[in-house]
Amino acid sequence: MQDDLFGAIPATEPAATAAGPAEAPSSRVKALPVRLADVPDELRALAQRVPRLAHLGTSSWTYPGWTGHIWASDLSERVLSRHGLSAYSQHPLMRTVSVDRNLYKALTASQFAEYAAQVPDGFRFIVKAPASVSDALVRDEHGHSRGHNPLFLDPEVAEREFIRPALEGLRHKIGALVFQLSPLPREWLRQPQQLLDRLARLLCALPSLKPIAPDGVVAVEVRDASLVTRELAEVLKAASAAYCLGLHARMPAIDAQLPLLRALWPSPLVCRWNLHRRHGAYGYEAARDLYVPFDHIQDADPDTRATLARVIRATTGAGLPAYVSISNKAEGCAPLSVAALADAVCQPAGDATESERG
Repeated sequence: MQDDLFGAIPATEPAATAAGPAEAPSSRVKALPVRLADVPDELRALAQRVPRLAHLGTSSWTYPGWTGHIWASDLSERVLSRHGLSAYSQHPLMRTVSVDRNLYKALTASQFAEYAAQVPDGFRFIVKAPASVSDALVRDEHGHSRGHNPLFLDPEVAEREFIRPALEGLRHKIGALVFQLSPLPREWLRQPQQLLDRLARLLCALPSLKPIAPDGVVAVEVRDASLVTRELAEVLKAASAAYCLGLHARMPAIDAQLPLLRALWPSPLVCRWNLHRRHGAYGYEAARDLYVPFDHIQDADPDTRATLARVIRATTGAGLPAYVSISNKAEGCAPLSVAALADAVCQPAGDATESERG
């Protein structure tokens, strides 16, 4: 029975309840020096039970500390960055990945195509928009402001540097293209309607993903809690865009963000679980220093996991895709967080898994 998270909502189509076998990677990448670690039988069985429309995965794939979880042997970050995606995508639970590097420098269509060639046909990418169009500020290499960004939410720049390259390179393997609005300066937060008007112009001007990427969705993630409003939902709904559920210490807890998802229903789920709340709004470095080498869960968050699992079940149960990426800084080891979330998703509604009970 479909979860009642959103109330009595009819399914738009029957939901698939099991994943098919992962496709083999192309022969061109079989010889690369990265091999998938042995996957335990229980994880393979779990992957078969995860709804086909649930695309779970991690933020990037370049971490040497995942040896034994994803990698068969110890390898450098440089090798994993260049050659690890194919092995990562062979893991039966890893059906998406968040390409965060695009935030810092826009990738070309050919670079996206190289990624697409390394993954199975059913794999879907989550890609962050470049900061050149999604950040209201121009920042230096340390993240400090160098002034206002005149290209912030510019539709022409967004299409040229983000949407078109992703469509040309990733094609049908696009899951979610995410405009993450970095923390905004006070000037913007004091005039939210002006921000929403600019966002609406951007979203309505973008080309549709559907002709090339039928499963794809444009999503907006905010990093200012004051923007989680019904007015934002109205802008997104009018443009057929999704709200990216940002699980981050700068943002309200997951339960407080669910009303915005309900206001957008029916809509695909896009979620980026970024940072455990214990570290605070600026706690990335603290989390990294505590959790590195990211080889085991150190701060389990069973409440967030259980709620997110209910949202995934409700979404996929209505025949809509769910795209969820998890950072190492959420609980300490993203691959293990994915496995725990998958286990929670596969539990009957109302049942708690051992990992959810803590």
